Amino acid sequence: MLRRVNRLDLALMRRSGALRASPVDHALKRLSRAANHSVLWLAVAAVLASRRGVTRRAAFRGVAAIAGASFGSSFVAKRLFPRRRPAADLLTVPRRLTKRPTSSSFPSGHAASAAAFTTALAMESPKLAAAAEPVAAAVAYSRVHTGVHWPSDVAAGAAIGVGAGLLTRRWWPLGRTEPASAREHRALDALVDGEGLVVVVNPHAGLGATSLGAEDPTEAVAREWPKATIVGIEDLDTVIADHAPKALGVAGGDGSVAAVAALAAAHRLPLVLVPAGTLNHFARDVGVTGLDDSARAVAAGDGVLVDLAAVSVDGDGPRWFVNTASLGGYPDMVRLREQLQDRWGKWPAAAIALASVLHTSRPMRVELNGEPQLVWMLFVGNGPYRPKGFAPTMRPALDAGLMDVRYIRADTRFSRARFFAGALLGSLHRSRTYRHLETRWLDVKLLDGAVAIATDGEVGPTGATFEFRSRPAALAVYRPES
Repeated sequence: MLRRVNRLDLALMRRSGALRASPVDHALKRLSRAANHSVLWLAVAAVLASRRGVTRRAAFRGVAAIAGASFGSSFVAKRLFPRRRPAADLLTVPRRLTKRPTSSSFPSGHAASAAAFTTALAMESPKLAAAAEPVAAAVAYSRVHTGVHWPSDVAAGAAIGVGAGLLTRRWWPLGRTEPASAREHRALDALVDGEGLVVVVNPHAGLGATSLGAEDPTEAVAREWPKATIVGIEDLDTVIADHAPKALGVAGGDGSVAAVAALAAAHRLPLVLVPAGTLNHFARDVGVTGLDDSARAVAAGDGVLVDLAAVSVDGDGPRWFVNTASLGGYPDMVRLREQLQDRWGKWPAAAIALASVLHTSRPMRVELNGEPQLVWMLFVGNGPYRPKGFAPTMRPALDAGLMDVRYIRADTRFSRARFFAGALLGSLHRSRTYRHLETRWLDVKLLDGAVAIATDGEVGPTGATFEFRSRPAALAVYRPES
């Protein structure tokens, strides 16, 4: 088999060497040098990362894939399978690279990085991948054209790169494009020009890229629904008594959405979402990507029923949340991640924040549904989140009637080190230090003092007992039919 591969390599190299001289020779030499140490792909990633959304996700996934491919090809395969480079006399002098590499010829690190980056782009954005594929193919072929790799080196490197790109899904699952499942609602009113609708606007939020750029939400809402009443977030406490709305709307981020959703659920009013924050987790999961989606749903009276969750702190009235609640170091981790993510990206920032918080935090002695536990932090999600590792990124269902509970145990030896090892290996769901369950209710009792709870990114009251309950079909939301 190896002899046949070597004969085929030699034949292909000679065919490449027999090509006529042309300006393409110089272009391929420059392209090959530009891809040294993945500089070309890192520069492309930097450009893509300058824009939020899918291009930024593609850029960071691409960099992660390059890191895996470089490790697999340069630090593993080249050491295990030493191979001589093609003989220089197979090519004319103008075709050869001035500086020939001295490391093992097998496999091609350039081809590995090119394939890894393109594969990662394809998983996030096929259009971006289609633009990168010709360049990646040219980089891979340039290593043969300039005489520094055999064709089989390039093929093996490309295979390693594709594998590294696909392997990123183990730690970083692909985002979902379809909305979470929800119960159908058959009795929502069509509000012509927004008549009967009161929209609570957070003036400090700018509509996201999926809606109307950075325009003031107030102006956009007023144009879309001229008969609607628009109030500021500071008037939320009196909005029901002052306006008696048929439906409540909210233009803001997840914090504003959570506050208005709680009021709508308490008064059995349908909710109109206008995503105007940075992340818009709840609106994205419901299936409302912008003002246009909400406008179509309100005009037609289309909507769904979704679950909410609530927590009572020391017996006080329920505190509703639409996304997540947390105890322990989790609120600190979220705050630190938000400070770092504009510079480092969401997932690198999350890893840095988690490491920092776990290093400095103290474990909590608690009872979870009556069972004593020692934990570092506790996460409760409204609805089941995926994946099962400690970085929940998607919510496939808002009609399951369940809460997603995750916590890190502190009663096992080297629990933090074992937790990070599981995270790095993508095997947290099998780790003894990490627990994940889905339940309709959860009672938490702190045995040493009190802590603050955070709900939907907002730090709430301090308490020693917390009663979490799932509230199925608690909220009607206007959502267009798919």
